[in-house]
Parts: sequence; C-alpha cells; structure tokens
Amino acid sequence: MTKIDRQTVTYTISQLADEFQVTSRALRLYEEEGLLSPERVGTRRIFHERERVRLRLVLRGKRLGWSLSEIRELIDLYDSSHGEEAQLERMLEKLEDRREMLEVQKQDVELALADLEQIAGNAQAALDTIRGGQNKAGYG
Repeated sequence: MTKIDRQTVTYTISQLADEFQVTSRALRLYEEEGLLSPERVGTRRIFHERERVRLRLVLRGKRLGWSLSEIRELIDLYDSSHGEEAQLERMLEKLEDRREMLEVQKQDVELALADLEQIAGNAQAALDTIRGGQNKAGYG
C-alpha cells in the first residue's frame, strides 16, 4: 500500500497481486478486458481502492464460474445509471443459472461415479474368476 497524499491510499500491481494471490499478468489481462482501470504514471500502474474492490468482484465471479464478459456485464450494470437494483436482479439471475448448471454437473458426476463403481466391480469379479481358475489349475 502506497500513500500518494494523506487521503489517497493506492496500490501497486505487485501489492494487489500479492494480496489477492494472483499474477501481475492476470491483473494486466483484467485491465485489457476493461474490468480494471488503474491510473497510469508513466509506465507504472497505480491502483486505487475502486480497482481493489472491482478486483475482489472479478475474483468472486471467477470462483462462481462466470466468464470475464459476464463479470464485466455485472460491473458495467453497477456503474451504469440503472444502479444497484438492476445489478442485483441480474446477479440473482446469473446465480440461479449457475446453480442449475452446477446441479446438472453434480448429477453427471454422481452418474459417472456410479458407472465407475459398477465397472470396477465387474472387473474385480472377472479378475477374481480368472485367478480362481488359475489357482485350481495350478493345484490339479
């Protein structure tokens, strides 16, 4: 954290990367995608609290499985004249969509695990049969 003047707290790209455990490259990508808008002083990027909050929102969206364009849409809604109500309504829609997708994926995983258990059981039974036949043949 760097203080430019007594009232403005700023952050370097390295400080934000360390704090949020992301790479500087990721922060530059988020900037290229229009999700972050750091101040430029020469070639240096100076991040203000607004960018820090936006980064937190970006990373939360990523954890939820949203694309960068979906995250940008929500951030743009917040910044627009539509305000917080529109953002919250859209976020609730996106959360419900994501919940539904995760439920489908969860069912797919449960089915795949059941198939895996059945196939493993069949393979083990076949192996036991083969080994049982070899043991009898070896002793006869």
